[in-house]
Amino acid sequence: MLAIVTALPVNAQKRKVLNLPNYDKQTIHFGFLLGVNSFTFTPTPIEDMRLLDSLLIVEPQSALGFGIGIVSNLHLGDNFDLRFLPTLSFGERLLNYSIALPSQDSMFVRPKRVESTLLEFPLLLKFKSARLNNGRAYIIGGIKPVIDLASQDKVDDQGERILKLKRNDFNYEIGFGIDLYSQYFKFTPEVKMAYGLNNLLVKDGNIYTDGLSAIHSKAFYLSFTFE
Repeated sequence: MLAIVTALPVNAQKRKVLNLPNYDKQTIHFGFLLGVNSFTFTPTPIEDMRLLDSLLIVEPQSALGFGIGIVSNLHLGDNFDLRFLPTLSFGERLLNYSIALPSQDSMFVRPKRVESTLLEFPLLLKFKSARLNNGRAYIIGGIKPVIDLASQDKVDDQGERILKLKRNDFNYEIGFGIDLYSQYFKFTPEVKMAYGLNNLLVKDGNIYTDGLSAIHSKAFYLSFTFE
C-alpha cells in the first residue's frame, strides 16, 4: 500500500510534463495538412417550376474527396493566430434531376456529376483556449477564395448538356479543433464547414440550368495538421 501511495505523486508529475512548451510562442511556423472532404451544392430553383413541364425537382447529393495543403501560422498573441492554408482539394459534386415522362406517366432520375479540382486559399483567424497540459481547444473562421481548375464554364459541350459551373468562388469558413502536443510535433484534428457566396450557375439553355436560379457550394472538411 505504501508503494502505491508513493507512486501516485510521481505519476501525477509525469502527466504534467509539457511537450513543446514554447512552440506556440514562435512568430511564424509551418506544417502540412491531410484531409477528407464532402462537397455538395445548395441549388435554388426558379420561382415557378411549372414553367418547366418535365422537371419536377432538383436534389443535391454529397460525395467524398480528399485534400493536401500547407500550413502557415502567424502568432498574434496568447490566444490568437492568423493562419494561411493553401490547399489542393479533389472531389465530386452531384445534382439529381427528377424528370417526368408525361407520355408514359412515369419519371426517372438523371444524376449530373461535376468533377472538381479546387485550389483553395483560406485566410483564417484562430482563437485558442488556455493550454491544459498537452492539449488546447480552439475555434477558427475566415474567408476563402477558391479556383476550380476543372471548371468547364467556357467549354463547348457539343450538345451533351453538361452542368457548367463558374471557375471562381468565394467562401466563408468556420470550424473547431484540438491541438495535441507530442514530444516532437503538434498534431491537430480539425472540422470545418465552408459556404459559397458566389452563384456558380452558368445558364446554358437546357433543362439542367433553366430550372435553377442559382447554385452555391457547400463543403465539410475533416483535416489533420502536422506542425
